[in-house]
Amino acid sequence: MTLPLGTLLKPIFPLSAESFPKMAAERFGAQEDMDETWRMFEPVARTLVDSFYLTLNHPRHEDLAPRLNATPPELRGIAYEGAGMGLMLLDSLAPYKKRLPAFIHGPGAPYRCLVYIGAGLVLPRVPVGPQRFLARQDPFLRWLVMDGYGFYEGFFSWRDTVERRRPPRRIHGYAARAFDQGLGRSLWFSTGANVERIIDTVTSFPSRRQGDIWSGIGLACAYAAGVMDRNAVVTLLKAAGGHGADLATGTAVASIFREQSGQPAPHTDLACGVVWGRGGAEVAALAHEAGRRLGRAGTDDRSNPEPAYARWRQEIRAAWLSTSIPVAGVKEFGT
Repeated sequence: MTLPLGTLLKPIFPLSAESFPKMAAERFGAQEDMDETWRMFEPVARTLVDSFYLTLNHPRHEDLAPRLNATPPELRGIAYEGAGMGLMLLDSLAPYKKRLPAFIHGPGAPYRCLVYIGAGLVLPRVPVGPQRFLARQDPFLRWLVMDGYGFYEGFFSWRDTVERRRPPRRIHGYAARAFDQGLGRSLWFSTGANVERIIDTVTSFPSRRQGDIWSGIGLACAYAAGVMDRNAVVTLLKAAGGHGADLATGTAVASIFREQSGQPAPHTDLACGVVWGRGGAEVAALAHEAGRRLGRAGTDDRSNPEPAYARWRQEIRAAWLSTSIPVAGVKEFGT
């Protein structure tokens, strides 16, 4: 009897939802709030891990997609992120299969942003050069791969990446900034979404890196499990200070993720309401408008050193700066 591939690979690619809270606790010691917060994170972590191994065992798209779509709607995007992990690993073992790109342009298309992030989560563990892999991906969305890469290193290589604040290796140019955006997302989970721990950790980094890290925090608090109340988001926005526009950009990207998956969430509206003064759907529309202002936003312009994805984010950032009120007052939405 042949064992499923997921079972065979577990010893060399161990991943379990139970290990996540243990690693977080090791970094900050015993914290009263950590256990309760991780109970809320647990469905997210378990869905990611389970869908990763599900993909290894059922890689055929016609078998995989129905299983992913059976996931509860609020977690389906996370399931597709796990599928991106599994398909990336399988392609590294058998590159001629090209399962990942076929999935992104097929049944995974509605969740393509999250599939790219999932691929990035596996990239540090496979024998593929990150810059080389990046060059073969969609010119606009490829940077989400590096977001996933940064999340992995921030969460699983905490000592080097966060405590020692070492910049990413083998990564240069805008890829390093996208890495920091993913690193920021990882801090939201590593700290148990505790505002004080988040602020202390982000501000320990050099100022030149903090903007992208704050952007990752904004994406996480607007997209992932809703564990923050309005006052907590207000506190984060105030703490971001001059990087408030970066945090706002992250929340806008999260609103796009939610729109693409067709699964609105109250905490996305909450975060967007505090930061932008409008709901998630309105912020997503604003982000789309920023793309239209760029014209051919999906392609890179050789005359412009900034990739199209970076210029799109700059347009979103400028939109927030042009409409924001003083942070001390903070925008109001739905009150």
